[in-house]
Amino acid sequence: MLDRAIQNIGLYVLDAEAGGMVSDLEQLTQALGRNLRRWRGERGFTLEALAARSGVSRGMIIQIEQARTNPSVGTTVKLADALGVSITTLLDRDRGPRVHLVEPGQGVRMWSTAEGSGATMLLGDDRRGPLEVWAYRLEPGQGTASDPHPAGTLEMLHVTAGRLTLTVDGDPYEVPQGGAVSFEANVPHEYRNDGAEPMEMTMAVSIPPVSGHEPALSH
Repeated sequence: MLDRAIQNIGLYVLDAEAGGMVSDLEQLTQALGRNLRRWRGERGFTLEALAARSGVSRGMIIQIEQARTNPSVGTTVKLADALGVSITTLLDRDRGPRVHLVEPGQGVRMWSTAEGSGATMLLGDDRRGPLEVWAYRLEPGQGTASDPHPAGTLEMLHVTAGRLTLTVDGDPYEVPQGGAVSFEANVPHEYRNDGAEPMEMTMAVSIPPVSGHEPALSH
């Protein structure tokens, strides 16, 4: 079983893939704060409104915007969903032009375990509504659960190695190597590897856009 402690780890895992550079971590933390302020302003959300939409406390949002803390993966996902942008947009230091090339090993490692499981954000874009591409690896016996995403969110998975057990709203589905599956992700869902070999998959996530300048929400 995936150690639930990863829910409390920082967003960026400093490992060989991330380069192990503290300066990289600081740059990403600053980029996250800068982009969060920018998108909150573009949406017309007050701190209170974003806190109400995301379920992240006002104090935590202030700390993130001031680059004083390294939020968990779950916190960052909630903020991105509430703003209607991809995680890569919140982490983006230098938005490229038409072509955004990600070299092998240069994705943003979102979480990992000592056994070798992990998820890496490869690409993301917001021009037609947030769209993300992920690479996942789950070691035997490990898994990870996700809270419901906003209504209209669609996930598409392609298993490239091993066998995936996908549970959507309590119903399990077995996806073998070479198989693919899509589902509406506005319900609880979980990815597990109940097999004896590592499971690897590529996942695309399409998130509905959020209309800007909505009135502030009260608690």
